[in-house]
Amino acid sequence: MTKSAAALYLIPTGLGNDDLINVLSPQVIEHVNKITHFIAENEKTARRFIKQVAPNKSQVKLNFKVLNKFTDPLDIPYFLEACLSGEPMGLMSEAGCPGVADPGAQIVKLAHQKNIQVIPLVGPSSILLAMMASGLNGQNFAFNGYLPIDKGEKKAAIKRLEKHSFEHQQAQVFIETPYRNNKFLDQLLSSLNPNTQLCIACNISTSEEFIKTLPVKEWSKQKVDLHKKPTIFIFQKEHFN
Repeated sequence: MTKSAAALYLIPTGLGNDDLINVLSPQVIEHVNKITHFIAENEKTARRFIKQVAPNKSQVKLNFKVLNKFTDPLDIPYFLEACLSGEPMGLMSEAGCPGVADPGAQIVKLAHQKNIQVIPLVGPSSILLAMMASGLNGQNFAFNGYLPIDKGEKKAAIKRLEKHSFEHQQAQVFIETPYRNNKFLDQLLSSLNPNTQLCIACNISTSEEFIKTLPVKEWSKQKVDLHKKPTIFIFQKEHFN
């Protein structure tokens, strides 16, 4: 399939505030320079990103549709009008790749329904980078997103997924709201088997990157502060434990 001028481009952003040129492909920068219609979670941070990667681009000419928890669902069907009029559009996440652990998935689904070509661009995904660096089963893993907030429900979910991990040798991947990271880690350490392998991947692709995999019993001896730091958690209970 040849690329359409009116396609929806999935534009990855950085995972931190470090030099974006080091983590983004030239293709991303090329398309950001060409596109004037964008869909983003936050217009202010999206404009800042565009200014970083395309400093000579006119900000005045940019058009934004904001997609977040405050967006009226009745407005979403009209978000791709520019594409339908022959203009390319860019979909951005607040961090990393759009459409994965990100509200942009509903826009991608809409594009397929409207027969608009979807073109994903290469960029950093904290989930895949953490999985790559974990040493756990990269051939069989599941991304679970957020677990329940309720403490009892969360513990039950951890136990259930640990059992599933053992039975299917499947690594289990999670995220948490950054200000709850330390409490989530405490609950993982108190709920998991002492020999279950746990990977903590924090501030990925930045100068403060921290990635380490240890048995739960070893993590209990460590002092790690994850407060307000973007973190991926991965665990796997292996058969030899």
